[in-house]
Amino acid sequence: MTTPDQPHSTSSLAAPAAPIVPTNVRFVLITVFLDILGIGLIIPVLPRLVGAFTQQADAQAHWYGAIVAIYGVMQFFFAPVIGALSDRFGRRPVLLTCVFGLGLNFILLTQATSIYWLLIIRALGGVTAGNLSVANAYIADVSSPENRSKALGKIGAMFGLGFICGPVTGGLLGEANIHYPFYLAAAVSLSNVVYGYFSLPESLPLANRKAFSIKSANPFAGLSGLAHLRGVGSLVWVYGLTMFAQFTLQTTWVLSTELRFGWTPMQNGLSLFMVGISSVVMQGVFLGRYIKLVGDANAILFGLISSCAALTLYGLATQGWMMYVLILCNVLAFAAGPALQAFFSRAVDARSQGVAMGSLSALASIMSVAATLAGTSLLAQVSHAPRGSLLLGAPFFMAASVQFMALILAFLHMRKTKQSTVKD
Repeated sequence: MTTPDQPHSTSSLAAPAAPIVPTNVRFVLITVFLDILGIGLIIPVLPRLVGAFTQQADAQAHWYGAIVAIYGVMQFFFAPVIGALSDRFGRRPVLLTCVFGLGLNFILLTQATSIYWLLIIRALGGVTAGNLSVANAYIADVSSPENRSKALGKIGAMFGLGFICGPVTGGLLGEANIHYPFYLAAAVSLSNVVYGYFSLPESLPLANRKAFSIKSANPFAGLSGLAHLRGVGSLVWVYGLTMFAQFTLQTTWVLSTELRFGWTPMQNGLSLFMVGISSVVMQGVFLGRYIKLVGDANAILFGLISSCAALTLYGLATQGWMMYVLILCNVLAFAAGPALQAFFSRAVDARSQGVAMGSLSALASIMSVAATLAGTSLLAQVSHAPRGSLLLGAPFFMAASVQFMALILAFLHMRKTKQSTVKD
């Protein structure tokens, strides 16, 4: 038997723990890039895959919302479990297992014969959807607290690179055959498993591992624990509301632009390509210097202000080209996420990074469920409005309102924290 402080050997996918050195980061970053590339490939065509089984616009919006939501529900319950398992057995075996599950899910989606099978398959995909939280924990393992924001920003940069390459390619392939992007995404993910098996070193030493417990893997207990971390407080609400706003944007973007501007998968792929460009510019090039210049707190506030303005203007846009311009002008928003995650990561010890990041992932996933259901239901209600109508921008106005609430909470938290620091 083993004690909580003496974990037994890892699974067969695990490798001997490697020294924690900065060069380890490049392996997990490439893994994340390939992972996001696969996801990005299917984003422009998933609504059309749903549309292949539904004919009316409002029905398509409702079913698309349900399929995205069920993925988020499963992720909510299983992401903390995935994170806790990575604290117990190491990041490497858990990350590779999750990526394998993702690739298998892409293949199964091409075999769906009804809308109900699509729903079931995406639900299964949500079980192993904790790979990004494990990747964030990996980065936290190999970075110092003072460089945590910059290091986590690298994950965001890889996310951006994946969106630069994935959606455009997926849009092009989707024009030829709706299933082609899914086959390519599966090939990318499964190739990623092979790459990771031979190239990804372990980041969590045996001495820093902790026993798995149902309590730590409970998403509700994890969220409660985050809220009570020193220096965090209401930032949990800020993160949750921000995720709600962003998922509202993500899950209604493709359907909204199709209804408002008549965009094709290729045009939507191009817009997501530009999202990737903005993300890489901020998180991959300027984030470290930007954080040093303004600090984590101001990076959060400025990013939320930028996001509020962009979401409002997305809803007001009357022509498709305006959306491209607004995406490029919203570059400061991409600094807020890594800065927020750094606050949480610095508040927990090295043995609990997986649980913390898994809890954040669980919070993001439950917000994705709420945002998807609210956004797609709202879009379904206005889907019969004429092309170019401001009513079709209603989901973006809702997202802007929620993001504004996050901004107010963040401002109050930062002011309170600053006042407490001055008194001390």
